[in-house]
Amino acid sequence: MAGKEKLVVIATHGPDEPELATLPFVMAAAAATLDVEVVMGFQADGVRLVRQGVAETVSSPEFTPLFELLKTLQESGAKLLVGAPCIKSRNIAPEELVGGTEVVMAGRFVSEIVSATSSLVY
Repeated sequence: MAGKEKLVVIATHGPDEPELATLPFVMAAAAATLDVEVVMGFQADGVRLVRQGVAETVSSPEFTPLFELLKTLQESGAKLLVGAPCIKSRNIAPEELVGGTEVVMAGRFVSEIVSATSSLVY
């Protein structure tokens, strides 16, 4: 392959479904440790996962706690993209999000996905 591999992972489940919320972080963190470029997108209820303080409350048996996976992604330089309409409909202000997030519209998600080697949606 000519360039670095790129994986886009979209999280759509929130803290009320801890296993489904954790799985996209597991896959993204695994890719980051393999030196894959990672873009993680948050849409629908998934946006709640990157609200400050929420990741610390989410865990699922047999998986690394979500806040540790998020930290791994932040430290690896993964892009964390959050859907603007989704935070607006949940009354989440951009300044309430964890560090390193970027609030975007659909076009940015599409751009990242079409330029990726692979994409996953949870």
